[in-house]
Amino acid sequence: MSALADAAEDYLRLRNSLGHDLAAYHRQLPRFVAYLDATGTPTVTVAAALAWAQGPDVDPNTTVGPRRMTVARSFARYMAGIDTRTEVPPPGLLPNRRRWRPPYIYSPTDIDTLMAGARRLHWPLPAATHETLIGLLVATGMRVGEAIRLDRGDIDWADAVLTIRQSKFGKTRLVPVHASTLTALDRYTRTRDWICPQTTAQSFFVSMAGTRMIYQHVQQTFRRLCDDAGIGTGAEHPPRIHDLRHTFAVRTLLEWYRAGVDVEAQLQTLSTYLGHRDPRSTYWYFSAQPELLALAAARLELSREVMGR
Repeated sequence: MSALADAAEDYLRLRNSLGHDLAAYHRQLPRFVAYLDATGTPTVTVAAALAWAQGPDVDPNTTVGPRRMTVARSFARYMAGIDTRTEVPPPGLLPNRRRWRPPYIYSPTDIDTLMAGARRLHWPLPAATHETLIGLLVATGMRVGEAIRLDRGDIDWADAVLTIRQSKFGKTRLVPVHASTLTALDRYTRTRDWICPQTTAQSFFVSMAGTRMIYQHVQQTFRRLCDDAGIGTGAEHPPRIHDLRHTFAVRTLLEWYRAGVDVEAQLQTLSTYLGHRDPRSTYWYFSAQPELLALAAARLELSREVMGR
């Protein structure tokens, strides 16, 4: 480990001991330190923090850049007491102005096309990995990071339940899955273990090297699959892999409305399943799909008519 990596561990340990919730820091700070090491930067500088926060993998229309800068600035304050060369980035370099980006809602045909494209990837293991990963995201609405962090022991084969650890808010939750999803996961397990019998990685999804998948690689492969299939051509915003999560939530709500389910009563269940802090985050999906708003409005109007009788 580098001196910066040691310092980062000490910093996280110190803040954890003070009771801070640092789930995002545990994910982002090692990446920042790896960037500093890779570029030969011995400590935090304003230029390095900006370059990392605005990297090629960052969508400028999201809050990812400002949140990265917050992590870099906090670590820089700590490093300033250790290394006098440290530069602390001033606040306001990347204003945290959240821009709402309408999600791309994938059609069933889009999903079938993506999974067929994954099956045609050049090597058997990447083909199986990306097909199964996409299928799992579609079937559960999991975050991409949660899926690639799955370990082999996180799957309860007897009860068809996944244990999601290190979620966005540092919580652990249980995600029941359909029998067909479990069958697909079992099929991938057999393919993975046949191709990589010697791997010692605990991760469920593995790369060609038998190691845990990297988010940037998953994202790039997904982008290529979309482009090759022409999915999202003409859309105002290009489809993202995270939009599979939006699609799951929207489709679930639509199915509930069409089936006459009491959506208000079930919203807490969906919120818990998705790993939201509270149902207010889940309500956001209503603004993502005009049909949902129309169904919600119609349900409200009907309830008013019934109450007025």
